Amino acid sequence: AITHPSWNPNTLNNDLTLLKLASPAQYTQRISPVCVASSNEALPAGLKCATTGWGRLSGVGNTTPARLQQVALPLVTVNQCRQYWGSRITDSMICAGGAGASSCQGDSGGPLVCQKGNTWVLIGVVSWGTSNCNVRQPAIYTRVSKFSNWINQVVASN
Repeated sequence: AITHPSWNPNTLNNDLTLLKLASPAQYTQRISPVCVASSNEALPAGLKCATTGWGRLSGVGNTTPARLQQVALPLVTVNQCRQYWGSRITDSMICAGGAGASSCQGDSGGPLVCQKGNTWVLIGVVSWGTSNCNVRQPAIYTRVSKFSNWINQVVASN
């Protein structure tokens, strides 16, 4: 595991770790690579993206799903997000959700992807949100485009 050198566990800023696989992934019809968002990736508010995960199904209890869950989430502007979270939101974060669905505990590290034409682009990694998985409040994702150069350097050297 290669954690970003500026990761801050107190603020959750730069919340990104890359995993080096012991052997190459075997691609199939159900397993394929995703494109990493470029440093200048346009991410308009309202764009519908999707996240997947094995996390809790609600903020009540510890029920986790037997099957991988997927939900469509709209991207939220930084200003809208700061209405909920204030100055905790940095330029290395992106917000999505708040429209009746959310990621929840156990989903951390999972993808936030957007479809651009026929291509899926990884724009975020599930980072943090409300303790009760409030579906009316946006959740926070690591903004992958801020780390594309670091990701490329790590991949090239490993």
